[in-house]
Amino acid sequence: MTPDDLLYKPGLLKGQRILITGGGSGLGKVMAEACLILGAEVYICGRRGGLLDETAAELMAAHGGKVVGIPCDIRSHEAIAEMVEHIWADGGPLTGLVNNAAGNFISRTQDLSPRGFDAISNIVFRGSFLTTLECGKRWIAEGTTASVVSIVATWVWNGSPFTVPSAMSKAGVNAMTQSLAVEWGDKGIRFNAIAPGPFPTEGMSKRLNPTAGGESFSDMKGNPMGRVGMMPELANLAVYLLAPGSEYVNGQTIAIDGGAYLASGANFNALRQWGDDDWRKAREAIAATNAADRSKRTA
Repeated sequence: MTPDDLLYKPGLLKGQRILITGGGSGLGKVMAEACLILGAEVYICGRRGGLLDETAAELMAAHGGKVVGIPCDIRSHEAIAEMVEHIWADGGPLTGLVNNAAGNFISRTQDLSPRGFDAISNIVFRGSFLTTLECGKRWIAEGTTASVVSIVATWVWNGSPFTVPSAMSKAGVNAMTQSLAVEWGDKGIRFNAIAPGPFPTEGMSKRLNPTAGGESFSDMKGNPMGRVGMMPELANLAVYLLAPGSEYVNGQTIAIDGGAYLASGANFNALRQWGDDDWRKAREAIAATNAADRSKRTA
């Protein structure tokens, strides 16, 4: 990404300090880069410490500025508290938080184990709340204003078969967004959410279309705009919600999906056509992806 990909004047986010969970790759990395280009100090966290270091070094080499990677498992309140303490000690309060860390995979709901459900809900639902709460208590005590942006999905409006743990968890984050927008609005703490459509990333493709051989979005005829999203488009929306000029936007969830939700519901309804063998192949492919990912974690 370059400054020309962004809609905003240089230095728009100068003086801002922003934490992006799951910021080492995918959509989190894209938003981190945009914030850095516009002058913010950026913190990224995740469970793969090596990846965080690589991402921080890459972004600073390309754009200068400050990116700090912090290994943190946001399923743990203690780990979150330690991370937030480190950030505050490193330069003062955050001005922005992006709840982006997530996990997801397709599965027939009857095949899910409690552990499989927890693998998603503990990150998306519990982790987003605990991170928000840890920052929020500090903001309130200090009288600091802030903007919280959470990445959800259009499934918060219509559910999604075969990704029930994610649909439930994202709906909870959406409810948190609406609830705290009211409860903490008079404290100058804003809450909004983004519901992205298809913005292909490696992790998403391997778990949500595990048997497609990398061709997850080769057919976009069902999308009114006939294409996937481009990363700068998502980054521009996230920056807008984080930036000082959007103070009156509060409690909103904005879809950025080319109109797919309106046209088709944009969920996994089509997988009702799958048989036992299709689901067996999907489970095997997802298990291989998970094993490779676990080998890289440090938190």
